[in-house]
Amino acid sequence: MLSSTIARAKLLKHASPVVSAVRSKAAYEGDGKTTVRVINQEEDAGLMIDTYATYGFKLNNGLTVLGPMAIFPRTVMSWQVTEAAEVTQQSLMLFKLLVPKIDLLVIGLEAKHRERADRVRRAAAAAGLNVEVLPTEHACSTFNFLNSEGRSVAGALIPPLFISNMSPDDMLHTKLHYQDVFNKPIW
Repeated sequence: MLSSTIARAKLLKHASPVVSAVRSKAAYEGDGKTTVRVINQEEDAGLMIDTYATYGFKLNNGLTVLGPMAIFPRTVMSWQVTEAAEVTQQSLMLFKLLVPKIDLLVIGLEAKHRERADRVRRAAAAAGLNVEVLPTEHACSTFNFLNSEGRSVAGALIPPLFISNMSPDDMLHTKLHYQDVFNKPIW
């Protein structure tokens, strides 16, 4: 019996190439492959900011918010502040009264003014809030990222005074969208 097994092994060795039982894995196969997820299009991710403009914001649910806004994971409302100089302890009390308490308030200011940002930080500290004060364009992406992670976050965002690096196509798209917002029937 042992001699027949050895003879069969010699025959197989010369008859066919050696095939390994271990299959090699390509970099793009299996559990470890890289995936891309567009968080603004996930239904359970909550509200996300798709775009911002000098007149307001467009959210992932199609809603356009004109002017400054207070945004939460599942709710958005108008925030009655028109510029960074109007952000005071009183205007931030809305975020202090929330239950459950937010871990971080992301404040987006309309322009990069160090003095105004410092004044806003002092007002937030006086209100007892943890804040991150950024220009609006950075505040939008920070809010989206923290919200997608399921953090208890809110945003207080003022539309920017101007948008840099806009192409003619971007300006046309903004103009058409702006006209579309005001020409839509209310009902």
